[in-house]
Amino acid sequence: MKRYETRRLFGDQFSFLMDKQAAKKITLLFFGLIIVFVMSAALGDIKLNLLTVLQTFVGGGTDFDQLVVYSFRMPRMLMALLAGMSLAAAGSILQGMVRNPLASPDIIGLTAGASAAVVGFLAIFSNESNILTVSIHWQPLAAFLGASLAALAVYLFAWKDGISPVRLVLIGIGIAAVMQAITTLLMIVGPIHHAAKANIWITGTVNGVNWREVTILAPWAITLLIIAWLLSRHVNIQELGDELAINAGAKVEWQRFLLILLATGLVGGAVAFAGGIGFVGLMAPHMARRIVGSSFGALLPASALIGGMLVMVADLIGRTLFLPLEVPAGVFTAGIGAPYFIYLLFRTKQS
Repeated sequence: MKRYETRRLFGDQFSFLMDKQAAKKITLLFFGLIIVFVMSAALGDIKLNLLTVLQTFVGGGTDFDQLVVYSFRMPRMLMALLAGMSLAAAGSILQGMVRNPLASPDIIGLTAGASAAVVGFLAIFSNESNILTVSIHWQPLAAFLGASLAALAVYLFAWKDGISPVRLVLIGIGIAAVMQAITTLLMIVGPIHHAAKANIWITGTVNGVNWREVTILAPWAITLLIIAWLLSRHVNIQELGDELAINAGAKVEWQRFLLILLATGLVGGAVAFAGGIGFVGLMAPHMARRIVGSSFGALLPASALIGGMLVMVADLIGRTLFLPLEVPAGVFTAGIGAPYFIYLLFRTKQS
């Protein structure tokens, strides 16, 4: 039996090779995501039966069950899912584009840039009553601009007859430190309640998310994820190196520009509402690569699914393990991701 199968869409305008084994594994990951989603809806300070949760999803259950699932838990679950998928997809794009296993939105400063921009947005456009004076719809744009400025700075400072993987990481860590210093300064000069709120938010949390924020992020994230998947062939050819990609007819610089815009857009949207959840963009692509291989057409959806599961599980642990306290999801992702980053850095140095 052939491993690959040709699929054509939109009247043969778009075609791609589908890896059957990878498709099966992605399907299993999707079912795993559904299981995590249902468990997240059932567990918490108020525990619900799994059957009750399933009945509530299809319109059944009592009014109290619907209140708990749809009003209290569903918004934060969807936000965790969207944020995790966005950060993981951005990480896979960056790792493939620069051919560096250490590249991720938080390591090279994109997350810190977006965080600084959002804290600045909240500080500038909030009144004394802590109420935004402009529409919250502008918040993802502020995060996108912050992530874009950080990406531009990293790219310019790391360029020296090409991009060295180690130089990119070191410059990224430096830019992230600068952005974090700017964020701290904005927190210090602002009101104390802004500082306390921003400190928890920067760590990365989906606590307090509402349906309005979900409806703002959902179309942004879903659209960019679809575009990223459609452009997956560009990442595949760039992994061969610039010379081979150019000889194959690829417009490397233009494609790289589009991919950077996609990564910064995904990071900006996630950070705008879920905060700086760290290391998801580093871990998820590596986990996906071990499951489905390095072909970006399969790697991107697998990374997105794993990223969504990671953030949902981290949020579930944070709001159930230490009741009545809630621990931000970013604490758990960082607790796992930081040692993993050190391991990758050591392995890269050895090679």
